[in-house]
Amino acid sequence: MSAVTTPWRAVAVVLAGAFMAVLDAFIVIVAGPSIQADLHIGDGALQWVLAGYQLTYAVLLITGGRLGDLHGRRRVFLIGMGAFTLSSVVCAMADGAATLIAARLVQGLGAALMLPQVYASLTVLVPDRDRHRAFGVLGMVLGLAAVAGQVVGGLLIGSDVLSSGWRSVFWINVPIGLVMMGLAVRWLPESTAPRARRLDLPGVALLSATLALVAFPLIQGRQAGWPGWVWVCLAASLPVLGAFVVLERRIAARGGDPLVRIGLFRTRSFSVGLVLVLLLYTVVTSYYLVLSVSLQDGLGMSALGAGLVYTPSAVAFFLFSLLASRLVPVHGNRVLKVGAIVLTLGYAATAVLLLGGAPFTPAVVIPTLVLQSAGGGLVITPSLNTVLSRISPDDAGVASGALSTVQQIGGALGVAVIGAVFFAAFDPATHGRANAAGHALAAASLATCAVGAAATLLVFLLRGSSRTAKAPRPAQASEPVPAQKP
Repeated sequence: MSAVTTPWRAVAVVLAGAFMAVLDAFIVIVAGPSIQADLHIGDGALQWVLAGYQLTYAVLLITGGRLGDLHGRRRVFLIGMGAFTLSSVVCAMADGAATLIAARLVQGLGAALMLPQVYASLTVLVPDRDRHRAFGVLGMVLGLAAVAGQVVGGLLIGSDVLSSGWRSVFWINVPIGLVMMGLAVRWLPESTAPRARRLDLPGVALLSATLALVAFPLIQGRQAGWPGWVWVCLAASLPVLGAFVVLERRIAARGGDPLVRIGLFRTRSFSVGLVLVLLLYTVVTSYYLVLSVSLQDGLGMSALGAGLVYTPSAVAFFLFSLLASRLVPVHGNRVLKVGAIVLTLGYAATAVLLLGGAPFTPAVVIPTLVLQSAGGGLVITPSLNTVLSRISPDDAGVASGALSTVQQIGGALGVAVIGAVFFAAFDPATHGRANAAGHALAAASLATCAVGAAATLLVFLLRGSSRTAKAPRPAQASEPVPAQKP
């Protein structure tokens, strides 16, 4: 049997979709003040412009993955890309808060349909020998998208392309989306889960309710001052989740087609890997946001200037992500262990320098940011493949949706927890803006260091070596399964 060739053009198409979905979450943060001033909207409406996308995105990712299993991953990817592109047009043309918020909700839906197909396509289409490399590039793309959001947003708004102001951050999605849809039709092969039959609608309702009860208070809670309803929602998510698990087990017991096969979580690399990814995205996403506030509110830098501070660390993340894709197949989980330790030491170094009396300046923090990114490249990118390494083609979409959901929940959790630590310590009235920002960033660095230490412990608990990801998988895991006609 001849070796299966990796369809790198198809990989490039789905990676572009992942880049767009993540970039949009960060680029709009930069545009927020301009949107608020131009549309004359209040803080609450602006918060929904930013959070609405994250909410529908996080809640519908697992359902989006299952739809790809059922109806074809290329088809659902194209539908998601189409919804994302069309809603970007509506965002760019919005003349009020209501229209913009509604379009952002649809944008999140489009992203939720797209992103699980990225992970599932890499799992199903890329043979074992190239999978570490493909996931290494994916991790690099996701990291760079977060950083690029700051830089690209600042450039677009600063240059005021065609006098469009903040609207340019949405218009840029349109030509890219149209080109990617054309290339997906041409290069991305169709695939479905071999035995997928129907969508479990009661399961969709219960899981969506569970995720909404978690995601909504995490996204809104800090800025609302952590009122009582936040804790009520979080507590209510537990019995709803329990009802979902009972339902899925009953459907599976009678030979049905559950939304999520609960037995999937008995795979150690999957369940432990999900918690690892949750912790990693808790620190990475939140840290960039508090650093952005520190640079802009503390040092008075522009969005573009703050984005440029990230550039050396972005380069480090890029290089070490590529290095990880070459090292992991040879050295296995030892690479992840080194990366987790270096990542944690990077946060610790920032805290030690700032608490030790060093002034808060770009020259002081850039070396520690590079250290963090070097560790992140070695642990974050391989961890994505670790989660999916032993997943069968039947579960590729759901598992990919679960992985994407954990990334989003981790990001929201980090913003809530690390953000709370940062803003509790940020007191410009007492210490002056620069000193206060440095003190608050040091406090946030200590908190992220603690989470990074927990992530390091989990890496050491991962059983075996990532090299064993190549061990026995179904033959069709590396081949697209033809979509079945109705």
